[in-house]
Amino acid sequence: MDLPIPTPMDPVTSPPLPPENQASSLHNIGDWPNHWARIKPGQLAIQDDDSRLDWSTFANRVGRLAGWLTARGLVAGDRVAILLRNRTGYLEIVFGTAQMGGISIPINLRLTPREIAFQIDDGRPSALFFESGLSATVEEALALCHHSPEVQVSVGGASDPYEVGLGQATPLGRVSPVSAQDPAILMYTSGTTGTPKGALLPHRKALYNSLNAVISFGIQHDDRVLVVAPLFHSLGLQILAMPLLYSGGSLFLQDHFDPTNVWRAVRNEGITYFGGVPAMHQRLYDALSPGSDRHLSRLRFVFSAGSAISIELIRKFSESGIVVLQGYGQTETSTLCCMRAEEALQKAGSVGRPVHHAKIRIILPETVGRRSAEWRDSGVGVTGEIVVRGPITMVGYWERPEATSEILIDDWLRTGDLAQRDREGFLTLVGRAREMLISGGENVYPAEVEAVYREYPGIREVAIVGIPHPTWGEVGRAHIQLEPGFVLDRKILEEWARERIAPFKLPREVVVEKDLPRTASGKIRKHLLAKRS
Repeated sequence: MDLPIPTPMDPVTSPPLPPENQASSLHNIGDWPNHWARIKPGQLAIQDDDSRLDWSTFANRVGRLAGWLTARGLVAGDRVAILLRNRTGYLEIVFGTAQMGGISIPINLRLTPREIAFQIDDGRPSALFFESGLSATVEEALALCHHSPEVQVSVGGASDPYEVGLGQATPLGRVSPVSAQDPAILMYTSGTTGTPKGALLPHRKALYNSLNAVISFGIQHDDRVLVVAPLFHSLGLQILAMPLLYSGGSLFLQDHFDPTNVWRAVRNEGITYFGGVPAMHQRLYDALSPGSDRHLSRLRFVFSAGSAISIELIRKFSESGIVVLQGYGQTETSTLCCMRAEEALQKAGSVGRPVHHAKIRIILPETVGRRSAEWRDSGVGVTGEIVVRGPITMVGYWERPEATSEILIDDWLRTGDLAQRDREGFLTLVGRAREMLISGGENVYPAEVEAVYREYPGIREVAIVGIPHPTWGEVGRAHIQLEPGFVLDRKILEEWARERIAPFKLPREVVVEKDLPRTASGKIRKHLLAKRS
């Protein structure tokens, strides 16, 4: 597959591809390493704490992984579970599995044995690669499983069975033909709305998501990207790692977040961009030493996703000469909208404008039914549900036809997010459809209120949840995390907020929290806050 070298002058050039439903090796993301091995064999592809691989070596190891799986009896469509920290082997397995036509299942390292067992039973992988340090956890999880992977390989440790097996394997020597719609990754949702579901992410999604990143971020073949966000999450794998590997740059992996290590990598490795969730960026800013500007000359931007980042933090980074890009998306779609720091400062609370390869509509909630022909667009400044269509969407949920039919309607994907669009096309989230509060007959969207409260000096983060009320049915309660040393005057906050939003939207209670509970991907666990008395 002759991938172009993306440049700012020619950001969307791509080779002619066969029809999406036609099987071809040109659709297979597993061929990306081969392309760059031909173009720049000796240049750095991936580096972690233990190894440094040029493109030739990376492509060879990907081919060996594909050959190893095939020799062990795996065929196209089989699943391969990955329970690893950020390391070069992680991406070898993802691309090697794709190369032989298989489907990778990234599993969150932080899950309990019971949660791991659920995903193994649900996805039924034929192979499992896991950290040697998690052997006891894996053993406990497998004891709870009804399904047991035929191939189980420990990675790391003194003997390192992974390296032994890879060294003995023969490269596959070919790239399996797949259709563009065939799944490459089975990624489980975080389960904030219930039992985790496996989103089937096709090869085409990886390609067009990468093209969107090239357009929106200006990714080039000489970029040097730091990935500290876990590869088992969309941010680490789909938004940061894959677009960089598509573009032929150099990837630097860190297996845990430490602000000092991040800034050291920026300084020593000439990192051009990195990404994380707002909680990480706050710690990064706090660790930014005075006079460090001279070390940031190659850093083009930092990317923030997962939840809203405060305007105050964006402003602080901007004053330090660091550009912040924000993104909005879901596991099922990856990045849907993007905006730059200067836009964020002008459009407080917005998540940006739609990316290139995505068609987005804002639909009146009362018209969202089983047929898209019945939908009505909400219009400028009117709240509606975001629906999206295009090559960046998932093809469905693994073995959940009912859930798939509820979210995919006539090729449109319902995000469940409520938003408003302004005259310039910027979207502002106002909440989840299921999170909407009805207080005294009025609709209250938590995200809208949260966006206002984040502008208040001294507030680091806020989450609004609904609580029962004998008169109004439901009212909001604000859980607030403050900047260190800041003392909140609730009366002044209320007076300030009343000037910005309607009184019925104001939370009736304000609770100051030391920390807010979060999922592994950084999203606030609002259901836990709602349970607090």
